[in-house]
Amino acid sequence: QVQLVESGGGLVQAGDALRLSCVVSGPSLSNYGMGWFRQAPGKEREFVAAIVWSGMRTYYADSVKGRFTISRVNVKNTVYLQMNSLKPEDTALYYCAADQAPYGTTREVDYDYWGQGTQVTVSS
Repeated sequence: QVQLVESGGGLVQAGDALRLSCVVSGPSLSNYGMGWFRQAPGKEREFVAAIVWSGMRTYYADSVKGRFTISRVNVKNTVYLQMNSLKPEDTALYYCAADQAPYGTTREVDYDYWGQGTQVTVSS
């Protein structure tokens, strides 16, 4: 019943910023935590950031702490990932995910719904 659509990816230079958006839709009335994951060619999909339903608690991978910020506006059914000081190592396909529970988690196995992904490419 849940559908996720990401947007906001693109090609930027190192040091630039991007904001990714994920719009959640469907007839479900459930609360859920939200997360962002990314996958580079030849690499495993990895955790980036997560946020609980209330927005009061967030989680970040060590590689993005201090540079990325996850937020949500529930009335708009949207979660964001603000990415500052981008590095070439951030180049990947970024996925939005929902876990059908309000608590928030860093574990990929806990997520139930996934978007199609949006590409972020950072040049040197």
